[in-house]
Amino acid sequence: MRTLIPILLFAFPARRDRIRALYFCWAPYDIQTDYVATATVNGKQLTNAEFRKRYRRNSRGFDNRSPWNVIDMLQQVEEKRSKLGDQATIVMKYRVNGKETQEWRWPPQP
Repeated sequence: MRTLIPILLFAFPARRDRIRALYFCWAPYDIQTDYVATATVNGKQLTNAEFRKRYRRNSRGFDNRSPWNVIDMLQQVEEKRSKLGDQATIVMKYRVNGKETQEWRWPPQP
């Protein structure tokens, strides 16, 4: 029984399209992400307060996990809101462990 449960957990992982949300980490806080995000919804750029209300996090911040943790949070909100008719554009610039700046955009670029 002790070996059956771990086998089942690995044999039937979460939905494949959400697999990136499963962050494997052998040590806590091994990635430090510093980010700045801006969002425009239906042609209006969000203020910091509006950004915080919409995404439940600050537009500028520091996260002790993978940058994909922040990206997944933003993306999940927009996937849900786009079905309600909102048209949003997000640009998030981030640095991982103080290295070079990278950029993520919503909606995804073809």
